[in-house]
Amino acid sequence: MEKLLSNSTITLRAIEPTDLDLLYRRENDTDLWAVTNTHAPYSRQMLWQYLQSYTGDIYASQEVRFVVTLTGTGEAVGLLELMHFDPFNNRAELGLCIFGEYRGKGYGRQALRLIEGYAARHIGLKQIYVMIQSSNADCLALFKSEGYREVGILEAWVKRGNTYHDTVLLQHQLF
Repeated sequence: MEKLLSNSTITLRAIEPTDLDLLYRRENDTDLWAVTNTHAPYSRQMLWQYLQSYTGDIYASQEVRFVVTLTGTGEAVGLLELMHFDPFNNRAELGLCIFGEYRGKGYGRQALRLIEGYAARHIGLKQIYVMIQSSNADCLALFKSEGYREVGILEAWVKRGNTYHDTVLLQHQLF
């Protein structure tokens, strides 16, 4: 039987203060800034303060974050978060980042399935939505293959350099 936050390959575990270097690497990866709407680097001190105050209580902070790890070794392969939690309408935005060297191995798909089960059974979410840049074909294909339905295009939504790019809004009903 599959546990709520793990299977035989991956585990979603709570983010911890010992993940400072992991967060520092991800938050300061300029290739991801257009996706995460980051405009400046984060210092270790800023991230440490965030980790010290992070409770993991989605009702208090409207977010919950996980580290995607390999079940057998505990090696971190990505980060996942539910954010912009709306308890009245039972929905949240999903953010998923599998680190480059681990992409294409099915970890993102498995993490997605685990978080959906957690979101539906434990939090009671009715729906999850994602916003993906239209140029990210692999990510769009993953979410569409998992039942996420394209519900809109946000035109010229993300600026990269001097060019604006469209973002695709996808939605998934959990029950």
